[in-house]
Amino acid sequence: MSISLNIADVQQRIATATRRAGRQAHNVVLMAVSKTHPAERIREAYAGGIRVFGENRVQEFAGKAGSLLDLSDAEWHMIGHLQSNKTAKAAELFGAVDSLDSVKLADRLNAAAEKEKKKIPVLIEMNLGDEESKSGITPESRYLEDLLLAAPRFEALEFHGLMTVPPFSDDAENARPYFRRLREIRDTISIRKLPAISMEVLSMGMSHDFEVAIEEGSTCVRVGTAIFGERPKP
Repeated sequence: MSISLNIADVQQRIATATRRAGRQAHNVVLMAVSKTHPAERIREAYAGGIRVFGENRVQEFAGKAGSLLDLSDAEWHMIGHLQSNKTAKAAELFGAVDSLDSVKLADRLNAAAEKEKKKIPVLIEMNLGDEESKSGITPESRYLEDLLLAAPRFEALEFHGLMTVPPFSDDAENARPYFRRLREIRDTISIRKLPAISMEVLSMGMSHDFEVAIEEGSTCVRVGTAIFGERPKP
């Protein structure tokens, strides 16, 4: 199938899932995860109506960003783990960072955003499966509270919500408890009405489980394989 047909299929699945959940499809953003895919494939997705794209590596996106500058209304999100020494380049290239996981990283990104004279929307990444191979803050960690309370001093960052990648399973239902947990964490934070903290975004759900994520309240699904097909082998 072509990328445009794949996008139409995913959008139909989103519409079905939102109806099942009593929600509106326009309240769920479809992000195309374009990591490892070349600029021409990204252009195909853009032509198919996608405007929000997710990339995992700063250096990889730097190699193709120059050839995509004419896609002026496209949003480029950093969704992979961001190393502190890459914050300057990330602030230059990306319009949003969806994987903030420490006060130290927030400090570096805030300083980089100030130099770029821009405000960067960010999401706090949560590691709900306590997986050592993944970045993100565990719910029980003091680092979440530290970051929430430090938010007002990061004037170049806008805290918009939470993101998670649950432990992988072939059965999408196995991800449901993690999606539900993220929603509960969001609700608990929202009730506190903390300064400089907004919780309107729940970024959760990928190609194999985004329908379950939508049922549990996702406002942004990150879809790669279902749009672009299998990623090229390195």
